[in-house]
Amino acid sequence: MLPSAGCLFRTRPVEEQYSKAPLLETTQQGLIDGLNQQAEKIHSLQATVDIDSSSGGAKKGHVTDYKEIRGYVLARKPAMLHMIGLMPIVRTTAFDMVSDGNEFKLWIPPKNRFVVGRNDVKNPNVDQPMENIRPQNIYDALLIRPIDDSELAVMEKGYQTLHDAKGHPILQEDYELVVIRKRGERDGVLSRKIIFSRTDLHPIRQYIYDEQGRVATDARYADYKDYDGISFPSRIEIYRPEEEYDIKMNILKLELNKALKDEQFALSQPPGAQVVHLDRPQSSSVVVAAPDGAR
Repeated sequence: MLPSAGCLFRTRPVEEQYSKAPLLETTQQGLIDGLNQQAEKIHSLQATVDIDSSSGGAKKGHVTDYKEIRGYVLARKPAMLHMIGLMPIVRTTAFDMVSDGNEFKLWIPPKNRFVVGRNDVKNPNVDQPMENIRPQNIYDALLIRPIDDSELAVMEKGYQTLHDAKGHPILQEDYELVVIRKRGERDGVLSRKIIFSRTDLHPIRQYIYDEQGRVATDARYADYKDYDGISFPSRIEIYRPEEEYDIKMNILKLELNKALKDEQFALSQPPGAQVVHLDRPQSSSVVVAAPDGAR
């Protein structure tokens, strides 16, 4: 005999709710055109930022937080970046790094280490987490690249999870552009996924993938503001899961399209610094530079 029908099921309330915010409509081509037009407006940026960062995770076994670092960021297309971080309170240099899109230099005064190498060289160092940062990765997250003829973009309709004032989850529809980089007529590789808010059609998240289809960079964008007629996010978070570091930037001051000189992207090797060449074999990668006049 079957039990009574009342014992076979029960009704539960659905906790998730949908956002009631007005949503904008657009097309796949509309998203691509808007993204490309925004990218074309920005040729350079100069920003003062507050930085919160962390390094570590499951691989390292613990997480180290670095709070209240004042930073200065210079970026110039096509691929130049210079970023300086200052220690809290004393405002001495915590790090100084530059990149021309191919090679980078990183100066870490507290460690007396000067790291040089190509952007595509990976040498994860759990003991020196700052050395895992590549300026090019920050550049690619800061300035979202346009979708060009070497790429194919397809629109997908999805959802993002927001939270109300009481912390309850709320679903809101979004638009997503899945970007494939072409490799020949019939071959391609997953390059990026860009997620747009339906309330203003601004990018709110960008996934950048490596050649194996893994997420290399997870960037989030929030609190867009108007800077001389150009809308730009004032809060940016850059997470690199492979190297296990996270950088949160709160923009305090931003100047767009200001002329920046080549010498503003130069970084000289400090005298007496321990020089780390990531392009060399491990046994010969570290060199202690002689002080000036000792050679």
